[in-house]
Amino acid sequence: MENNLCCTEGQTFVIRTFDMKEDFEELYWKVCKGEIDKADALFLASHPSYLFCIADELRKAEKGDAVTYVVNRNINFTNICVGDCKFCAFREENGEGYLLSIDMVLSKVEEAVNNGATEICIQGGLHPDLVVADYCGIIERIKSAFDVHIHAYSPMEICHMATNSEMPEPEVLKALKDAGLDSIPGTAAEILDDSVREVICPGKIKTDDWIEIIKTAHRLGIPSTATILYGHIESLEERIDHLFKIRAIQKETGGFTEFVPLKFMRKNNELGRFVTREFTFWESAAVHALARVILHPYCVNVQASWVKLGLTEVQQMLAFGVNDLGGTLMEESISRASGSLAGEYMSPEDFEQLITDAGRRPRRRSTLYELL
Repeated sequence: MENNLCCTEGQTFVIRTFDMKEDFEELYWKVCKGEIDKADALFLASHPSYLFCIADELRKAEKGDAVTYVVNRNINFTNICVGDCKFCAFREENGEGYLLSIDMVLSKVEEAVNNGATEICIQGGLHPDLVVADYCGIIERIKSAFDVHIHAYSPMEICHMATNSEMPEPEVLKALKDAGLDSIPGTAAEILDDSVREVICPGKIKTDDWIEIIKTAHRLGIPSTATILYGHIESLEERIDHLFKIRAIQKETGGFTEFVPLKFMRKNNELGRFVTREFTFWESAAVHALARVILHPYCVNVQASWVKLGLTEVQQMLAFGVNDLGGTLMEESISRASGSLAGEYMSPEDFEQLITDAGRRPRRRSTLYELL
């Protein structure tokens, strides 16, 4: 049997013909060595049963039956934002938004630490009046009072700080690190294709800017996560191309701690009025499995988001290359505003039960994947 894969207009994928029996075996070894290309990935996507099997085998070889999670708290410190992302229902532009005081932030951190949190994740809207000193001040106050890992400020927020403060982005990152920043979330990636970004987030940083900020952070010793926002207007080819961009960065810097697919939430946002089709479970499974296969062996942690997928689906993702389920969060505003029904908090006990019920072994971790 033969299968012809042809590229779509504007893509760089080549036409390739596969003999199913012989090429499956050859392709498996290319995956194991981290040598597959985009045409290989398209071929795997067109044969999901084989893709899922390889992803699960790689997960088992790299991570065994352990499934990790982190006890953390998410703090969205402001919803005031000058951005224009069409997928966002969190942003407030009309004078009714909030900006947490530093005392309120410290109170939330104290509550989290008292409940065993080892990580504080801080993100917010692009407030028009905040400068680098304000963002550094939040970190410094937390670090002066608590021994906790601070995972904060996406590449878009870093770009915003640089603009508001009239500073180069590398200097912003150095200032944040000096203030006590430990790692950054690799959000604002959405789809790393400017034609897609022009539609879904026209005012956001371009692909090359996101990549440069991430690589600069890694060079400065600031690790990050990596993400993709899938299930809206992007094509399969664009999702695959995004994954190969992440792989190229990781091969160069080694700075990504994990890769996190984030499913688009359709409710209460402008983009959702036009994207009427709900992404299926199997399509989500393919995104997670492709992440495991394409990023192997350079990025060994693939996370599924219980907030985006819900508890049933996130548990099932453990069969498709996933080895991590993220954090307890304790509060979460951004996904909830766009229709997430999964809640804002999952206790360590609930994480462990969810993982155990899936036949896996739960392990609590740090932000940098040290087992605790």
